[in-house]
Amino acid sequence: VQLQASGGGLVQAGGSLRLSCAASGLASNSYSVAWFRQAPGKEREGVSCVRSGGGGSPYADSVKGRFTISRDSAKNTMYLQMNSLKPEDTAVYYCAGRRSRIVYSMCLDPSSYDYWGQGTLVTVSS
Repeated sequence: VQLQASGGGLVQAGGSLRLSCAASGLASNSYSVAWFRQAPGKEREGVSCVRSGGGGSPYADSVKGRFTISRDSAKNTMYLQMNSLKPEDTAVYYCAGRRSRIVYSMCLDPSSYDYWGQGTLVTVSS
Protein backbone atom coordinates (compact mmCIF):
# COMPACT_ATOMS: atom_id res chain seq x y z
CA VAL A 1 0.00 0.00 0.00
CA GLN A 2 1.30 3.41 -0.94
CA LEU A 3 -0.16 6.85 -0.40
CA GLN A 4 1.48 9.69 -2.30
CA ALA A 5 0.62 13.21 -1.19
CA SER A 6 1.31 16.22 -3.39
CA GLY A 7 0.22 19.77 -4.07
CA GLY A 8 1.79 21.64 -1.20
CA GLY A 9 3.63 24.90 -1.63
CA LEU A 10 3.93 28.53 -0.62
CA VAL A 11 0.82 30.69 -0.82
CA GLN A 12 -0.22 34.07 0.51
CA ALA A 13 -2.89 34.38 3.16
CA GLY A 14 -6.31 34.28 1.54
CA GLY A 15 -5.11 32.07 -1.27
CA SER A 16 -6.00 28.51 -2.20
CA LEU A 17 -4.26 25.18 -2.72
CA ARG A 18 -5.48 21.72 -3.64
CA LEU A 19 -3.72 18.74 -2.16
CA SER A 20 -3.86 15.31 -3.77
CA CYS A 21 -3.29 11.86 -2.32
CA ALA A 22 -2.91 9.03 -4.82
CA ALA A 23 -3.47 5.56 -3.42
CA SER A 24 -2.12 2.27 -4.72
CA GLY A 25 -2.67 -1.16 -3.27
CA LEU A 26 -6.08 -0.21 -1.91
CA ALA A 27 -9.24 -0.99 -3.84
CA SER A 28 -11.11 2.20 -4.58
CA ASN A 29 -14.03 2.92 -2.22
CA SER A 30 -13.13 -0.01 0.04
CA TYR A 31 -10.96 2.05 2.35
CA SER A 32 -11.25 5.09 4.56
CA VAL A 33 -8.86 7.98 4.02
CA ALA A 34 -8.06 11.14 5.90
CA TRP A 35 -5.95 14.27 5.91
CA PHE A 36 -3.88 15.19 8.93
CA ARG A 37 -1.50 18.05 9.50
CA GLN A 38 1.34 18.77 11.85
CA ALA A 39 2.82 22.17 12.51
CA PRO A 40 6.26 22.58 14.13
CA GLY A 41 6.09 21.89 17.84
CA LYS A 42 2.45 20.78 17.69
CA GLU A 43 0.66 17.47 17.73
CA ARG A 44 -0.70 15.89 14.58
CA GLU A 45 -4.24 17.18 13.95
CA GLY A 46 -7.00 15.49 12.01
CA VAL A 47 -8.31 17.77 9.25
CA SER A 48 -11.01 15.70 7.53
CA CYS A 49 -11.75 12.20 6.28
CA VAL A 50 -13.74 10.17 3.79
CA ARG A 51 -15.16 6.93 5.09
CA SER A 52 -15.50 3.77 3.02
CA GLY A 53 -19.13 3.15 2.19
CA GLY A 54 -19.95 6.85 2.32
CA GLY A 55 -21.49 8.94 5.06
CA GLY A 56 -20.62 12.32 6.44
CA SER A 57 -17.09 13.73 6.58
CA PRO A 58 -16.10 15.51 9.77
CA TYR A 59 -13.86 18.55 9.67
CA ALA A 60 -11.64 20.10 12.28
CA ASP A 61 -13.29 23.22 13.68
CA SER A 62 -10.32 25.27 12.52
CA VAL A 63 -10.97 24.48 8.84
CA LYS A 64 -14.76 24.25 8.64
CA GLY A 65 -16.17 26.31 5.82
CA ARG A 66 -12.75 26.72 4.19
CA PHE A 67 -11.55 23.19 3.37
CA THR A 68 -13.36 20.52 1.37
CA ILE A 69 -12.39 16.87 1.13
CA SER A 70 -13.32 14.71 -1.84
CA ARG A 71 -12.43 11.42 -3.50
CA ASP A 72 -12.25 10.48 -7.18
CA SER A 73 -12.87 6.74 -7.21
CA ALA A 74 -11.92 6.35 -10.86
CA LYS A 75 -8.48 7.81 -10.15
CA ASN A 76 -8.19 6.30 -6.67
CA THR A 77 -7.19 9.73 -5.48
CA MET A 78 -8.31 11.89 -2.57
CA TYR A 79 -8.24 15.68 -2.58
CA LEU A 80 -8.25 18.49 -0.06
CA GLN A 81 -9.35 21.83 -1.47
CA MET A 82 -8.09 24.55 0.83
CA ASN A 83 -9.50 28.06 0.45
CA SER A 84 -9.06 31.27 2.44
CA LEU A 85 -5.78 30.00 3.79
CA LYS A 86 -4.38 31.49 6.96
CA PRO A 87 -0.82 31.53 8.33
CA GLU A 88 -1.96 29.12 11.04
CA ASP A 89 -2.68 26.56 8.33
CA THR A 90 1.06 26.24 7.78
CA ALA A 91 2.00 22.61 8.40
CA VAL A 92 3.06 19.36 6.82
CA TYR A 93 -0.09 17.70 5.53
CA TYR A 94 -0.31 13.91 5.53
CA CYS A 95 -2.82 11.54 4.00
CA ALA A 96 -3.66 8.32 5.78
CA GLY A 97 -5.67 5.22 4.95
CA ARG A 98 -7.18 2.13 6.43
CA ARG A 99 -8.72 -0.89 4.70
CA SER A 100 -12.09 -0.82 6.46
CA ARG A 101 -14.95 1.44 7.41
CA ILE A 102 -14.40 3.70 10.37
CA VAL A 103 -16.92 5.16 12.74
CA TYR A 104 -17.52 8.88 12.44
CA SER A 105 -16.19 9.63 15.91
CA MET A 106 -12.83 7.99 15.18
CA CYS A 107 -12.37 9.40 11.72
CA LEU A 108 -9.96 12.16 12.79
CA ASP A 109 -7.99 10.03 15.23
CA PRO A 110 -4.52 9.20 13.82
CA SER A 111 -4.48 5.88 15.69
CA SER A 112 -7.33 4.70 13.43
CA TYR A 113 -5.09 4.52 10.34
CA ASP A 114 -2.64 1.89 9.17
CA TYR A 115 -1.06 3.58 6.16
CA TRP A 116 0.53 7.01 5.85
CA GLY A 117 1.85 9.10 3.00
CA GLN A 118 5.10 11.02 3.16
CA GLY A 119 3.57 14.47 3.72
CA THR A 120 3.51 17.66 1.72
CA LEU A 121 4.47 21.05 3.14
CA VAL A 122 2.01 23.93 3.02
CA THR A 123 3.34 27.36 3.94
CA VAL A 124 0.98 30.32 4.19
CA SER A 125 2.62 33.73 4.36
CA SER A 126 0.98 36.72 6.00
